Amino acid sequence: MAVRMASSYSILRYASPPFCGFRRARGFMLQKNIELAVRFSVMRTSSSKMFSARDYSSFSLVEIVMEELEALRRRPKRIRATSKAGLLSSKELIEDKLEKRVLRKGVLLEFRKDSDRILLGVAEKPDGKRNWMVSDQNGIMSSIKPQQVTYIVPGVEDFNHSEIPEFISKTQDLLDASLLEYAWEELLEKDKSVTAEGLAEIIYGGVDPLESYCAHVLLSKDELYFSVLESKGSCSVYAPRPTTQVTELLYRKRAKEAYEKELEEFVQLLKSAKELHFHSKPPKSSWMVDENIKHRILALEAHAIDAWKNDDQKKTAGEVLKAMGLQKTSSAAINLLIDIGYFPVHVNLDILKLNIRTLYSDEIFRAADEILATSCDPDKFNRRDLTFLKVYAIDVDEADELDDALSAERLQDGRIKVWVHVADPTSLVDYESLVNKEAMRRGTSIFLPTATYPMFPENLAMEGMSLKQGRRCNAVSVSVILHPDGSIAEYMVENSVIRPTYMMTYESASELLNLNLEEETELKILSEAAALRLQWRRGQGAIDTSAIEARIKVSNPDDPEPSINLYVENQADPAMRLVSEMMILCGEAIATFGSVNNIPLPYRGQPQSNISPSAFSHLPEGPVRSFAYVKIMRAAEMDFRKPIRHGILGIPGYVQFTSPIRRYIDLLAHYQVKAFLRGAALPFSAGQLEGIASLISVRVKVAKNLFSSSLRYWLLEYLRRQPKEKKFNALVLRFIKDRMAALLLVEVGMQASALVSVGVQIGDEIKVQVEEAHPRNDFLSLKEA
Repeated sequence: MAVRMASSYSILRYASPPFCGFRRARGFMLQKNIELAVRFSVMRTSSSKMFSARDYSSFSLVEIVMEELEALRRRPKRIRATSKAGLLSSKELIEDKLEKRVLRKGVLLEFRKDSDRILLGVAEKPDGKRNWMVSDQNGIMSSIKPQQVTYIVPGVEDFNHSEIPEFISKTQDLLDASLLEYAWEELLEKDKSVTAEGLAEIIYGGVDPLESYCAHVLLSKDELYFSVLESKGSCSVYAPRPTTQVTELLYRKRAKEAYEKELEEFVQLLKSAKELHFHSKPPKSSWMVDENIKHRILALEAHAIDAWKNDDQKKTAGEVLKAMGLQKTSSAAINLLIDIGYFPVHVNLDILKLNIRTLYSDEIFRAADEILATSCDPDKFNRRDLTFLKVYAIDVDEADELDDALSAERLQDGRIKVWVHVADPTSLVDYESLVNKEAMRRGTSIFLPTATYPMFPENLAMEGMSLKQGRRCNAVSVSVILHPDGSIAEYMVENSVIRPTYMMTYESASELLNLNLEEETELKILSEAAALRLQWRRGQGAIDTSAIEARIKVSNPDDPEPSINLYVENQADPAMRLVSEMMILCGEAIATFGSVNNIPLPYRGQPQSNISPSAFSHLPEGPVRSFAYVKIMRAAEMDFRKPIRHGILGIPGYVQFTSPIRRYIDLLAHYQVKAFLRGAALPFSAGQLEGIASLISVRVKVAKNLFSSSLRYWLLEYLRRQPKEKKFNALVLRFIKDRMAALLLVEVGMQASALVSVGVQIGDEIKVQVEEAHPRNDFLSLKEA
């Protein structure tokens, strides 16, 4: 609807003849109508209709007002001659009043109680040499200093403080700020200054105590027409402001009022959204339609994650929170945005704080679609057909991108030959393409309990790159023949075509291994090869860091109470051990291949700790010992020219190669190896690899931290929902201080801490209960049961 707002001033009709004489029939020089067109539509909502934020016109009230102010500023200014003949100076005016403004018993005065409060009171008696005891309007007696007195009401003798409330009540009928306009016009025309009593004479026609005090209140609160010319004690002389200054102040006031009106309407939108049922709350997109609403919502979002773009955003958020009666804290902004439905209840703020790339641009999607539609395999005539092999792809059940698969056979001489088949994304994506550059910017796929943010666009990763059961898939196959002790006897790296036979979870693979089926001989051979490799690596100084870990899948994460599926994985599980050993074997073979052929690659190593593993031999094998090992592990190192020993894995060199769809560091190795196999120039020098790896490592670290914080949030949410009386098995990993112990919640796969009884030792298993769990605050309190 259209709303017409006009600036006009009402003239109150008083019975007092002097005031009627003052009120003239002439136009006020500043009086003009300002037409402010404000279009807004509010989509009414009910339980069956979607709530939508209003739609403003392209100009807000503030913008229109400020435009008029700017136009007015550009007008030529009129200079007016003034004359002071016959007028008292401000000093004379003040001195003329001083003898009447002496503090004495019974005087009615106004004083400043503190920075926020001004009160009326009656002077009762002196308090020392200068101070006075005063009874205020609330009946409270207090001592005040002379400089706290802001006005002494003239013509009052022996005033009783009990009459102050009635006095204040009578002022309400006279406190009309619009009266100042007419007095200002009169005084400006005559170029006169005025005191409170002088103003009372002009606007009320008298100077009795009530009228004088009301005039003082109007002047002291006025921010438009008058300014203090000079003050002495509680006496002040006021001068009318110049016309141009009043005009500017008036427009600023209107702009402020328009801004406050917009803020008030926005606050009403917030309150309306808060009252709606969860499923009826406005969608996030509806807050982005109107620019003014969007500005304030984005300010709240920035406040929620402590990431303001500028001071204005911080100020705006503070104004909104204050108007909502909330503290100006990030948690208050978070809860408000959740209450209105802008954030889901379980919003992952780290995604916003870390500016995680969750979406792809249309340009990247188009480029990915073009690759799928037009690409041809550059290695088509240089691929070995391995479709005759039985191929096992083993991963978690919700895995979308399958990078690797395994095959095995026993040779006639009794040795084992294994193949690690790795997806071949470089056959589709050139290293100079837009899609590759976007993958490099991301550095890794991010796997969270609530979502997956892939390194490549999903359609390209799933349809073009990922290994598919029963389909011919391009791959890079690394075959290795093992010595009887588990060391590498022979290896080969080649382009291949495979047809995955089985796509199975770790649980399914473990079941097959336990069943020991005759028709699954290849899987049994893979398990035997894994055992040989583990034994050989331990002989080379490898440290077993397998642990119990949690994995969570959340369904409908935007719901207030989404479904949480918890999986606890033991890395010592036969299937997980099998896959892990084959990945390590592949990494060692690629490092050897790169070393022999002088290929710059991202060689990864890890120095052995100065503390011998034998120092932990007294600890129980499994999670307790692994936890102790991890505490002393040194940081990994990288070299891009030659392999470096990986002490923790117990191998002479290692290159991550088996996840090129998910990890960009693996993809870099693929580009280098594939170019060598093709006989082409290597795309990257050692120095270039180092620079790219340095950038990627930062993003990978961010992704790991995001994964850890998200996993912990949902584990805490899982624990929060459990019955208070439920008991959990906890393994004592170490003592932090005194009886405070680091624990592993065995059924949850989560580390925590709690006070334990005297006599409990490292490696003992105890029962604990959850006292409190607060996911948003990352707080967990356990007690021994």
